[in-house]
Amino acid sequence: MPYPANYGGVIDVFYKLKALHNAGVKITLHCFEYGREHASELEKYCEDIFYYKRQMSFLNLFKRNPFIINTRCSDELISNLLQNDDPILFEGLHSCFYLKDERLKNRKKIVRTHNIEHDYYANLSKVEKGFFQKIYFAIEARKLKRFESVLQYASCIAAISKNDELHFKSRNKNTIIVSAFHQNETININVEPSNFVLYHGNLGVSENYNAAIYLCEHIFATTKIIFVIAGNNAPNVLKDVVNKYPNISLQENLSTESIITLINKAQINLLITQQATGIKLKLLAALYNGKHCVVNNEMIVNTGLEEFCIVGNTDEELKEQIAQYIKKPFSTQDIEKRKRLENSMFSNLNNVKKLIDLL
Repeated sequence: MPYPANYGGVIDVFYKLKALHNAGVKITLHCFEYGREHASELEKYCEDIFYYKRQMSFLNLFKRNPFIINTRCSDELISNLLQNDDPILFEGLHSCFYLKDERLKNRKKIVRTHNIEHDYYANLSKVEKGFFQKIYFAIEARKLKRFESVLQYASCIAAISKNDELHFKSRNKNTIIVSAFHQNETININVEPSNFVLYHGNLGVSENYNAAIYLCEHIFATTKIIFVIAGNNAPNVLKDVVNKYPNISLQENLSTESIITLINKAQINLLITQQATGIKLKLLAALYNGKHCVVNNEMIVNTGLEEFCIVGNTDEELKEQIAQYIKKPFSTQDIEKRKRLENSMFSNLNNVKKLIDLL
């Protein structure tokens, strides 16, 4: 369900729908439900919307295909797909249960890959603290790597980054980059100085809350610089760490508009990751709406966003960059540099043209 658009993959899908609709494309949307209410907002952009229940039986854990694939199959879905000859856009590997189905062999089938799923799940296994969750992610990673061979049946793969394009060309030679769709059309940066550093993300994801904990304990624990963490579903382990330090605060369960306001006000947007896959939508939000953006290499490698960011990879480098840029004004020249994003490979208008050509 691509609404509300409040985390990575859903942001890409929702703003892709808007861009396609604005370009005159008629859309039939097929959604698997996972706890979100049906959204009337989607009716503005789609001719028809079909909702399907996920097959969440634990028995799916023991099948050959990954759990995230097995739980997204439906006789009703394939029946609806067979009602016309329209091109099909599969959003993510997890939606590809029917990609090689013989009944669809003559259809144009585009797969939009959001990241390299088996790498993502393998990393989740490494950082997950819970025993059963760790085992689940490790098994799912192996299954996802094997399942990737299904991509040979796609007419084309629309990869989200250069790294991902290089990887998926080994599965399907007809792979091109269509970068992430997002809520930003123009640069909107408030140059008024402030005194805090912001980290934001979906805090229910182990990669993100572990990054936040790391920044608390390794970067801000010994400074007086104000550090704000913002996001949804923060676990108690993160809350406990935040409560140890008077200069660190947590702002939870904010609206998208409130997150953008924080990004806009922060003197520094600080983002780190352990995985160099895909495009981090929160990085684009920071670059379009925020002042100085400090990252590590994994956040930007082969993304095309390297020139817009300040890099720190070790604890000392991050501390030095933060100490320098927390006092540095965001200049007119900095604004002009960011404006280059508006007509780049990160422009929704440019990317929707690419996607329409594929379809």
